[in-house]
Amino acid sequence: MRFASFFDEVSRAFRDRTAFFKLVVIMAGASGGGLVAYADARSDLDLASSHGPTKKKVVILGTGWAGTSFLRNLDSSLYDVQVISPRNYFAFTPLLPSVTCGTVEARSIVEPIRNIMRKKKGEIKFWEAECFKIDPANKRVHCRYTTAPNSGWTDEFLVNYDYLVIAIGARANTFNIPGVEENCHFLKEVEDAQKIRRSVMDCFERASLPNLDEDERKKNLHFVIVGGGPTGVEFAAELHDFVSEDLSKLYPSVYGLVKIEVIEAGEHILTMFDKRISRFAEEKFQRDGIDLKTGFRVVKVSEKEITMASKSTGEFSEPYGMAVWSTGIGTRPVIVDFMKQIGQGNRRVLATDEWLRVCGCDGIYAVGDCASISQRKVVEDIAEIFRIADKDNSGTLTVKEIQDVLEDFCMRYPQLELYLKSKRMSSILELLKDSKGDATKEAIEVDIEEFRKALTDVDSQVKTLPATAQVAAQQGSYLARCFNKMKDTEEHPEGPLRFRGSGRHQFRPFRYKHFGQFAPLGGEQAAAQLPGDWISIGHSSQWLWYSVYASKQVSWRTRLLVISDWTKRFIFGRDSSCM
Repeated sequence: MRFASFFDEVSRAFRDRTAFFKLVVIMAGASGGGLVAYADARSDLDLASSHGPTKKKVVILGTGWAGTSFLRNLDSSLYDVQVISPRNYFAFTPLLPSVTCGTVEARSIVEPIRNIMRKKKGEIKFWEAECFKIDPANKRVHCRYTTAPNSGWTDEFLVNYDYLVIAIGARANTFNIPGVEENCHFLKEVEDAQKIRRSVMDCFERASLPNLDEDERKKNLHFVIVGGGPTGVEFAAELHDFVSEDLSKLYPSVYGLVKIEVIEAGEHILTMFDKRISRFAEEKFQRDGIDLKTGFRVVKVSEKEITMASKSTGEFSEPYGMAVWSTGIGTRPVIVDFMKQIGQGNRRVLATDEWLRVCGCDGIYAVGDCASISQRKVVEDIAEIFRIADKDNSGTLTVKEIQDVLEDFCMRYPQLELYLKSKRMSSILELLKDSKGDATKEAIEVDIEEFRKALTDVDSQVKTLPATAQVAAQQGSYLARCFNKMKDTEEHPEGPLRFRGSGRHQFRPFRYKHFGQFAPLGGEQAAAQLPGDWISIGHSSQWLWYSVYASKQVSWRTRLLVISDWTKRFIFGRDSSCM
């Protein structure tokens, strides 16, 4: 009886105070196996209850701007996060042209992805592998790991997901022009920049050989850049500075034979910038001796010659030593295959809605260069918008009824705000007043046909976002914020009214905010186009470029390395080692 009473007392103490757990186990070892079994069973219950509900699995494909931005801003304690990418680092791609000429070292602009993961809460898994197939029906991705580029041996595996974030970027677009893939360099990855750097030095070393005639030397030192966009222009400027400031001292006998040529199919370079910047860049290139061929398109590239054509000259060929192809982006094969599966086979990139969800898929999101937002048109929803706004079912909208839905209207259809800005109008009421003639704002009352007529041209402001690092980073951050508050917004949605259906959208739609863009033009000069139509060209813009690009590095380690490389270049010049 005493033993039974003692057993009851210990049991109550154990239930009331889990801190006695170790004491009970020790005592059980001396008194028999029954109590040990009780303690084990109790500990299993505690362990099971501590785990809580199973976390949703989020799989991130890619470690570029969009994928890394999503990972850095995601509350990883809420999800089981798994990252898959063929490269185990994030690269600051805007500085790739600087890597090609030794202004910045390759390792200075990369941050190991595991360094970023180490600073996050929860356990994050990373696999250095390539996703070669997405299976939306079974919610899994097929991946393979290649031990070496030419080994021929691969290891394939499957990864299941609850949510899939596709952020694998894009590849260079060759437009199926013969010979481009085999004979041209691209500038999309760190490895591309390193190959270009070695190729530039090889061209100078070959041109310095004693058994070559002058024509052969000129051919080896003819550098062709195809594409007059930001990447092509910046590389041409970097190459010119490298040659004139550093290689001219090391190769004085062949320096005078160097020719840098930029080929652009359009009539001007940097067409995405203000015309003043485009004009300044063209004039500066002419002063620097960079041959600018606008209105020319490349039709074929062989091992020794590049063939181009224009309306005025027709088709002709010229020899070259090195060619860099920088004419836009193309779709990766895995995305092409995925688009065919989901009925988007006729598109160039994945179509997503304004919340970055892949259209026609459950739990799949796409961010960055591999996708574009398919903005819903106002004209498609005119009848539904009118119905929601017309609360008294009178068949007309008053000023108050319009104002009641105005915030949701602008949030759901951002093109309305852009259209009003283009017309220099402060609100939709001015637009409706303009369509009504002489009516005052307060007296505006429109029926559905007048409402439709006033908004007919609003969708002309729907624009595709550019494939830039700035857009990709903002999309990754936005999507991470949505994931962080997904549970809260299920009960308290924060998005605009559903004009088709009832209630509100769970989140606010993605809105891109443009912070400006730079175009380094060489000679310590750059062009900057900032919000508010603010244009700056010259040396001051170059120093602004330095400060912005240093501040945008993802870690203090890379920030200090990049600044150190710039400092070394100012003091010692660029490194010309062929490594």
